[in-house]
Amino acid sequence: MTPEKDAARGLVATALRRFDEWDAHPQGAAIAQQPLVAIERIGEAPPLAWPNLPPECRPLEGLRVLDLTRILAGPVGTRALAAYGADVLMVNGPHLPNIEAIIDTSRGKRSALADLRTAQGRDALLGALREAHVFVQGYRPGSLAQLGCDARTLARERPGLVQVSLSAYGDTGPWGSKRGFDSLVQTATGFNHAEAEAAGAAEPKALPMQILDMATGMLIAWGAQTALARQRAQGGSWHVKVSLARTASWLRGLGRVSGGLQGPRAEFDALLENFPSAWGELRAVSHAARFSGTPAAWTRPSVRPGTDRLDWHAQ
Repeated sequence: MTPEKDAARGLVATALRRFDEWDAHPQGAAIAQQPLVAIERIGEAPPLAWPNLPPECRPLEGLRVLDLTRILAGPVGTRALAAYGADVLMVNGPHLPNIEAIIDTSRGKRSALADLRTAQGRDALLGALREAHVFVQGYRPGSLAQLGCDARTLARERPGLVQVSLSAYGDTGPWGSKRGFDSLVQTATGFNHAEAEAAGAAEPKALPMQILDMATGMLIAWGAQTALARQRAQGGSWHVKVSLARTASWLRGLGRVSGGLQGPRAEFDALLENFPSAWGELRAVSHAARFSGTPAAWTRPSVRPGTDRLDWHAQ
């Protein structure tokens, strides 16, 4: 069974490619035409009022973010928004599993459950959406549209909303509806082959971290804040789109450090802090951004999925 046949059967699979093979692939060509962070105005609305808070408050305090993402890239992005003061409400499907990293990536967030396959779950989501400023989702392109929750419909439900859509390979080209995750995208776009070549290894070699997830997460946070600034200045409803494959192309364009694999391991003990969580004390890296007047911080501990209600006003 080939990866192409596996994918045709609905499995998440891809062939190992070199950089030049990815560049020649139709999806590689489609990705090359996409912006790193696409920001599109998709509806008309007046500027939404921001909370009138004292200047010592963090920059996003009082803004509400619905987080429908899982695994790493999306949760990393919304974790950054939470660090800047946003009220982030993470929404998981009760039937979907989570990875252990949720202990880390849910810092600063509330957590509710909603089964979007049911009318009750969709109604609860729309109720929360109508009071949100930002909606971040990482469903496969087209999946939410099948539930009647496509970007333009949601913009009509909540005029002025900033939406952020995360995908593996973008939403255009022959793989525009294809599932994927960081390690798989590394394989498809040439990174695993290039890493093995640099290491002199006979077998494909993964990058030493999930860099596509981490970098895309930061682009999610940047894109959401840029769209929020445009909404506040110009009005309108906005749609931000990012993809792991486009992030991969950007990172590749930054070049490679000669002999980088032989470099010393970075020391980061001084960057670690202890954080409370529902799973016990978490020792993790503090947020990278440093603001002199409004320090980034997480004021809520990580909680287990479903701890909170899908309601901004519930305590």
